[in-house]
Amino acid sequence: MKIQRKYMAHFLNAGFSGEANYVRIGADLEEYSPELSANVEKKSNILGQTSVVIDSYQKQAEVSPYYADKGDPLFEKLQAIIDGDQVLDDLKTDMVEVKLWEQAAENAYPAVKEEVYIEVISYGGDTTGYQIPFNVHYTGVKTKGTFNVQTRAFTAA
Repeated sequence: MKIQRKYMAHFLNAGFSGEANYVRIGADLEEYSPELSANVEKKSNILGQTSVVIDSYQKQAEVSPYYADKGDPLFEKLQAIIDGDQVLDDLKTDMVEVKLWEQAAENAYPAVKEEVYIEVISYGGDTTGYQIPFNVHYTGVKTKGTFNVQTRAFTAA
């Protein structure tokens, strides 16, 4: 059975350093695909053999377009990043990837929470609306657990 894309959900914590406030990414997106960007080392020896070592990933994804929506906590944080020229840990939050095709309990699904940094790419846009596209840089610090889609709460395993 093929899984429809809508069943792989991505929730970004718009609360950043404060209380968790998860917002689902995707309302205006036709695609959201974290790129793994593996660090690959290939070596060939004198026997004509090639060894391949993949020792790390530098995972990132782009959210574009992102249309500003007054009252949306993610918009408020992105605007604060722009207005305050925020850097370093002010950009750190987390993303929860939720597998909606496998229910673990009532309203709870298997999930992986990963620490991320948000990089605002630009702001402004065209006549379709005020846009703030951004990149999500994953750190690799992960926690497995479950995510309740009604309460939008992550529970570590």
